[in-house]
Amino acid sequence: MALLQNHIAVVTGAGSGIGRAIASGYAREGAQVVLLDINEKAAAEAAKEIRDAGCKADSFALDVTRREDCVAVAKLVADKVGAVSILVNNAGIVGRNGMTGAAEAVIKDWEDIIAINLTGVFNVTHAFLAPLRAGKGRIVNLGSIQSFVHLRTPSSPAYTASKHGVLGFTRALAAELGKDGVRVNAIGPGFIETPINEKVRASNPELAKIFIAHTPLGRTGKPEDIVGPAIFLASDLSAYVTGSIVMADGGYRTI
Repeated sequence: MALLQNHIAVVTGAGSGIGRAIASGYAREGAQVVLLDINEKAAAEAAKEIRDAGCKADSFALDVTRREDCVAVAKLVADKVGAVSILVNNAGIVGRNGMTGAAEAVIKDWEDIIAINLTGVFNVTHAFLAPLRAGKGRIVNLGSIQSFVHLRTPSSPAYTASKHGVLGFTRALAAELGKDGVRVNAIGPGFIETPINEKVRASNPELAKIFIAHTPLGRTGKPEDIVGPAIFLASDLSAYVTGSIVMADGGYRTI
């Protein structure tokens, strides 16, 4: 039997990169997936790809920073698809303006990154909380190696703060919702090749080399490298795991 049979899984930021890979992986394991993304076209294309493979998928547009939209989408999913039992908070952006950079850029980084990466996780989780509690669901949040460290490569304090916040939010929710049978965990990706960092990889190839040199497995990650941990945390294989973060960073934090 497929590991996620009879589950309805919502994945944010599912139009590309890690979110798209997780949605496809969940569908292959029997889940009915709902792909949410601010890019409605990308989410629809990803959902069609899943359906063409013989699995079940729906898609809806969502800006995770708009709390009222999160509530509306949660109601739409409940009415059109069913009760959600798995939530993956993946939507996020990066920033590379340090605190000593141009004031306008630093402030914009902070406002945009915290709004999406941290407040967005709260907004979506709160909107879907009722069915998750009722169905003893599972929540998987996307943290980062920057849930623990601030990288010496160009990165913004806002991004590091947001990912520290995601890990703290994960642990707080796990402590609060455990009595309801809801498990809450996180994944900590390392340097994963996705559209979100495509431009910086092209313009600054030395950045990837720095990461690879610090990574015992000697390579960058692919979105598919995050799928296994995401399936594990959403399935009964991790029935006694909550409040944890599974690092998928090629060993980056070991050296």
